[in-house]
Amino acid sequence: MKVFTFILSLVLTAPAIASDENPAKTLLHDMATAVHTRNFDASFVVVKGQAMEPYRWLHAKQGDIELEHLSLLNGAGLEMVRVDDQVTYFEPHSEPYSVKTDSIAGPIPEVLFKDIDRLSAHYDFVLGGKGRIAGRSAQLVRIESKDEYKYNYWIWLDTESSLLLKSAYVNHKGEMLEQLQLTHISVTEQPAPMLVEMQNREFPAVLSTNDIASDSDGAANDWKIDWLPDGFKLLKSDRHKLDLNNELADYYLYSDGFVEVSVFIQRPLPGKRASGALSSGATTVYVHNGGSFDVSVVGNIPAMTAKAIAESVARPL
Repeated sequence: MKVFTFILSLVLTAPAIASDENPAKTLLHDMATAVHTRNFDASFVVVKGQAMEPYRWLHAKQGDIELEHLSLLNGAGLEMVRVDDQVTYFEPHSEPYSVKTDSIAGPIPEVLFKDIDRLSAHYDFVLGGKGRIAGRSAQLVRIESKDEYKYNYWIWLDTESSLLLKSAYVNHKGEMLEQLQLTHISVTEQPAPMLVEMQNREFPAVLSTNDIASDSDGAANDWKIDWLPDGFKLLKSDRHKLDLNNELADYYLYSDGFVEVSVFIQRPLPGKRASGALSSGATTVYVHNGGSFDVSVVGNIPAMTAKAIAESVARPL
């Protein structure tokens, strides 16, 4: 009888144990491991409406050192180089600079290559169907927002290599707002010679915390931002001049671990402007006239979310 009771308890508890294993989340963990350990050369495009941005992305693991190169191929170009935990940015019309970080700030959310478990409180991970992307078998994984204030993010993974083949920001109607799709990928045993040679290049010294802080004109005023979607926390705040108009603005950067939202607060510009939103792909820019100040909210969020954030800003007491 005791043996029967023990076996019965195993049968009854097995479904509960299995339910703790989320296959979608497991695939995302596999992707993060693959991105950090495989040698690959990939080309992809980011499509926002009628606009298209082409990139080339290379990665290698040389011993214990990770090497990565991401470049924007259109216009004046943009080049990002990572040697382990140092990333150097080569941007048009500015001196190159290096920062200490283990990931490149590119068009793919960095958290996908790190610990995605931190997103579980505000996003669900759902397994979708299979398809074919760039001539390769692909598995869809959906990262679904638990509320209507953020977009969903869909990812198609290569079933053979676990690498990303396509991703898209998707609204709650199931419409794709912005897509990233690989047009070519080559996974190799040996790292690309270009990446190996990067270990012998001289890069700018890593900016210190003081150097980064000196780029701003001090801390932002303690503005009241009374509403943000659940999960968003302040990453940084400062006061600096905007490149667009050289106006001084108080700046706040928030994130929920997946999406970043920037809030700029400044004196009203000449001429009365109506509040409103502009969108490019998944990116929304919402400008709100608060009377004695203007608020601009920028991020990959719905317009209604940006509007609610902007309208919640009030002067400090």
